[in-house]
This record gives sequence, C-alpha cells and structure tokens, in this order.
Amino acid sequence: MKLIIQIPCLNEAETLGAMLQSLPRQIDGIDIIETLVIDDGSTDNTSEVARAQGVHHVVRLTKCKGLAVAFHTGLDACLKRGADIIVNTDADGQYKGEDIPRLVRPIVEGRADIVIGNRDIENVRQFSFLKKRLQRIGTWVVRQLSGSEVEDATTGFRAYNREAALRLNIISEYTYTLESIIQAEHKGLAVEHVTVSTNFVTRPSRLFKSIPEYIHRSVITLVRVYSMFNPFRLFMSTGFTFVFFGFLIGCRFLFYYLTGEGTGMIQSLILAAVLMIVGFQVLVIGIISDLISANRRLIEDALLRIKKIELYSNENH
Repeated sequence: MKLIIQIPCLNEAETLGAMLQSLPRQIDGIDIIETLVIDDGSTDNTSEVARAQGVHHVVRLTKCKGLAVAFHTGLDACLKRGADIIVNTDADGQYKGEDIPRLVRPIVEGRADIVIGNRDIENVRQFSFLKKRLQRIGTWVVRQLSGSEVEDATTGFRAYNREAALRLNIISEYTYTLESIIQAEHKGLAVEHVTVSTNFVTRPSRLFKSIPEYIHRSVITLVRVYSMFNPFRLFMSTGFTFVFFGFLIGCRFLFYYLTGEGTGMIQSLILAAVLMIVGFQVLVIGIISDLISANRRLIEDALLRIKKIELYSNENH
C-alpha cells in the first residue's frame, strides 16, 4: 500500500524544511511513503527547498491559483503516481507529522474513505477568541448542510483513500475544506474523525487577509456547494416560504375586504401578489435545478469512469 503526503505551498521556503523532517518514514500497514509538494506559484525558492530536502515529487504551478486549485492538483498528481492513500497537510508546521499514523489507520483498516484531523479548537493558542467562536459557528453550519458529525470543518489535515480522491471534484477556487465535507456526505463516502494536536504558528494565514473577507467567501462557497448538491430542498423551502407569507398577507387583505374595511389596504394585496409570484418562480427554479443536479451526477459518474480508465492505463505502462 502506497501513501503520498501532499503539501500545498505558497512561499513556504522558511518553514517547509522543518515540516518535512517531522514526517514519518515508516507506518504499520504502509509499504511505501512518498511526499509531494504543490508549489502554488511561489515567488521564493520553495521548490528548490523541497527538492533539496528529498521530496519525491514537486508540482509547480506557474502562478498562484489558490489553495483549492493546489489541493485538487495535488490529488490528481498523487493518483497518477499510484497513491492508495493521500494525506494532505500544511507546510507551516501547524500539524504534527507524528499524528499521520493515527490519521491513516481507519483507512488502512478499511473503515473509512476520509479521515479528518480535528484540532482541539479551544486549546489552539494562536486562535483568538473571535476566531474560535467563528470556527464553532462555521462547523455547526457545515454540519447542518451536510448532515455530518464533523467537529472541525476548516482543518486541512486529512487523509483520503483512492476512491474518495477520485470522487471529489472541487469547484471552489478559494478553499476545499468546507466543500469537500459536503461533497463527501452527499456522495456516500465514509468519514471518520481523529483528534490531533497542533504546533504554535506565528505567521498570519495566507488564505485570507481579514476575518470579514473569510466569512464572506466561506458563505458564498457554502451556498454555492449546497445549492449544487441539494437544490430541490434549498429552492423549494425558499419558494414555499415566499408563497406562505404571500398567502397570509392575502388572507389578511381578504378578511378586511369582506368586513368592509379593505379600503386603503391595496398595498397588502400588491405585496401578497408579489410574494406569491416570486415564490412560484423560485419553485420552478428549484425543479429545473434538481433536473440539472441529476444531470451533473450522471456527468460525475462518467468522469469517475474516465479517471479510473486513465489510472488503469498509466499503471499498465
């Protein structure tokens, strides 16, 4: 069984070497351990440091394309290099290499397709009180949208078996962490969670410049992904809400009209009509979106078959 540890990097020349040294060289149940660095258009010598440290594979993107693109590029590169298990970790040294054997154990034993390394958020020293609260709120929202029991939705310390890596299709250009959880649950992948410890990291995050920006982009990602995988529920509940309130306002107008007090309440009738029209339009959009979603699932099934054929062809050459 082959494990490839992938590390997305953006200007990580100073921290990459120490992080690579902490990675395990041997794990029970794993025959081969390799490393793969995805250099996301770094302007320093990240790729040179990776090669000097003995990294087995270096994939360099010509310009910075974002964490989500780097992550998905890494999955594809690992699969083409024969990985049975892929571990994704950060280059800043936040996650400890000594936790990787525990992270891959559920996959080695055949219990899970994806294993998420849950940080003990309340005890992560570099997280401010506000960031901890936002992490908790964000995780709760992801749990509601995905139906999962994830405890740390934004952690990047995760392990994937080959099937999970083949099935995940990241569409966001911002971050993969939230999207991949929702995808995994909707695609029936078995997800387990392992509590991991973290190292203190002093440098600021390169994923976002400010908390408001992070919230804004995360909300957009969640709405976009959820509407892709469960459009019928999203648009139907929204549409029926508009219709319901329009109906109530219309009943109110009708009551006053029948009792002879409807004069001057024409605005209620207009509002009721507008709400009901918008509601019916949203319901129609929901039906159309559900049909598009069904077509997308068929396309993803075809894409999965193509990926497997490509891997089979590569392995036989």
